[in-house]
Amino acid sequence: MPPEFSRRCLNAAALVRDRALDLLFPRSCLACQEPVESNGPFRFICLPCSRLVTIVQAPACNTCGFPFFGHVEAERSCPHCSELAPLFSEGKTATLMKGPVRKLVHGLKYHRQFHLIDDIGRVFRACGDLVDFVRGAVLVPVPLHRRKLRERGFNQSLLIAKELARLSGFCEVADILERVKDTASQTEFDRARRQRNLKNAFAIKNGSRLNTRLRYILVDDVFTTGSTCNACAAALRRARIRQIDVVTFGHG
Repeated sequence: MPPEFSRRCLNAAALVRDRALDLLFPRSCLACQEPVESNGPFRFICLPCSRLVTIVQAPACNTCGFPFFGHVEAERSCPHCSELAPLFSEGKTATLMKGPVRKLVHGLKYHRQFHLIDDIGRVFRACGDLVDFVRGAVLVPVPLHRRKLRERGFNQSLLIAKELARLSGFCEVADILERVKDTASQTEFDRARRQRNLKNAFAIKNGSRLNTRLRYILVDDVFTTGSTCNACAAALRRARIRQIDVVTFGHG
């Protein structure tokens, strides 16, 4: 059976399943708790709240993916990553971390609401060039330290990488990085402190098989200063990987 036909059959079956579940368990918006319309773009965000979701379109920063709103005549400096010396070639993001999008990420990350990965995928699909961007690459999720992974029970970046691979239809997910330093939370640190905190924090897992001819894309949930992705890129560079890009779901 041709792969494209198989995907269409699976999509049709998923649609029937979702409609049946909606009849049995009506959905409410994770942002405002109002009912979610069946004709909206998301399954867990209502139509009015969906208008608050910013899908990143060109022109955007080539390093962090933040959109340059309006027409850009020439290359310009991005205030969000101007102090970053990227060890990766290009970075893209799908949306901005505000409003319903923040609820999506926090619901998945902190409340184990795994069903929200469906709407994360819908955001990626709306940002069509991003799905094309990852096609054919090896997707590498940014890892959690084993203590954090034990506490949380899952790595949200791995779930996002798997969803991206599913959408592209032609990607490998390689969980080849490990966080070897149990660093303090980055939330309250400035850029310089984040960089110091993450120096040599990541390494290639023992036994990982790498192909230096392939393109590797680091996948994370959020781009804040870029320090985490850059530290992961440094670990790949030490392993002689040269084609490295970054994709994050949200920015901010």
